[in-house]
Amino acid sequence: MLMAHPAVLKDLVEQYETLRALQAGNGSPAARRRMDDVAYTLCVSTGTRDIDAALIAARHRLPGARPQDDSLLAAG
Repeated sequence: MLMAHPAVLKDLVEQYETLRALQAGNGSPAARRRMDDVAYTLCVSTGTRDIDAALIAARHRLPGARPQDDSLLAAG
């Protein structure tokens, strides 16, 4: 499977987190659509089916990530 470049993943994660914060403050329908688009792109880019798994997978591909650290998976 092809994986997105870490720089692309970093940008997508940052976009998603920003849009999620805007949506939490009663964001516009346009912001919600953009957040859905970014979530879909993250899922496709990481080979996952839901945004939580996509965020975990993307963060593990970022520079400085500790691939053996599964603490994010244990949360929840």
